[in-house]
Amino acid sequence: MSAWNRVCALDEIAPLGSRVVASHHGDIAIFRTDRDTVFALHDKCPHKGGPLSQGIVHGDTVTCPLHGWKLGLADGQAVAPDKGCSKPFAVKIDGGEVWLRLD
Repeated sequence: MSAWNRVCALDEIAPLGSRVVASHHGDIAIFRTDRDTVFALHDKCPHKGGPLSQGIVHGDTVTCPLHGWKLGLADGQAVAPDKGCSKPFAVKIDGGEVWLRLD
């Protein structure tokens, strides 16, 4: 079982923005929605490896900046008709702080 790791204060991630965390899994993008929900995905689009952290967050999806693929923030799955997945990671907000678990 992996421990939770503090990333930053929620206010340090702009609404509809992201923050990149380096890990032994590679870079992980932490996204904040306009409803202050946070999600974490491997920072590579399954299509051509584009940096999802530089994409546009809308609702519970992110659009890759390279070729416009949309991925669900909750599960990392590409939105049809595209197919593929960016690995999701457990993330939570506790006391105004963002926490990430690397399993």
